[in-house]
Amino acid sequence: MKKIVVFASGSGTNAENIIKYFAKTKTGTVVAVFTNNPNARVLERAKNYELPTEVFSKEQLFESEVLRKLNKIKPDLIVLAGFLLKFPENIIAAYPDKIVNIHPALLPKYGGKGMYGMHIHNAVVANKEKETGITIHYVNENYDEGNIVFQQNVVLTGDETPEEVAHKIHELEQKYFPTVLEEILNLKS
Repeated sequence: MKKIVVFASGSGTNAENIIKYFAKTKTGTVVAVFTNNPNARVLERAKNYELPTEVFSKEQLFESEVLRKLNKIKPDLIVLAGFLLKFPENIIAAYPDKIVNIHPALLPKYGGKGMYGMHIHNAVVANKEKETGITIHYVNENYDEGNIVFQQNVVLTGDETPEEVAHKIHELEQKYFPTVLEEILNLKS
């Protein structure tokens, strides 16, 4: 059984979806949830599934403390599910092609520093985009520039609010993120 560690900073709906999905497969299992936010709702969600959690500071992330904890677990896949800090190069170097992120837009559009959550959906609406979507990609040393694994678009009518766009994106994330992660794990067999 392959080991998955999920990193999240917020409510954890994608993290919970991944936990539930892999609880029903023989491919992998979520073994821990890491967060930089001691008040993140993802901690409560992880506790509901009796999963170990790690709360860390930005300094611990960049000063090898988090890497030491990951090395004890030896995950086969590290999944960023709403994790808002830039991932440190020491972890990327230690786990090449084993760190995957989901981005709520069709990269390369609306990627980079500061482009997350409602910032993206507001920009999509302001620019009158005809479509948006999700991108699942490997993580490298630059924001949202790693190799793309999967994209799924959704057509926009032009009269959606940013909140309605966010809802459409969330539905795509819930539907595709776990299955794409399973495909990635199967490829690493």
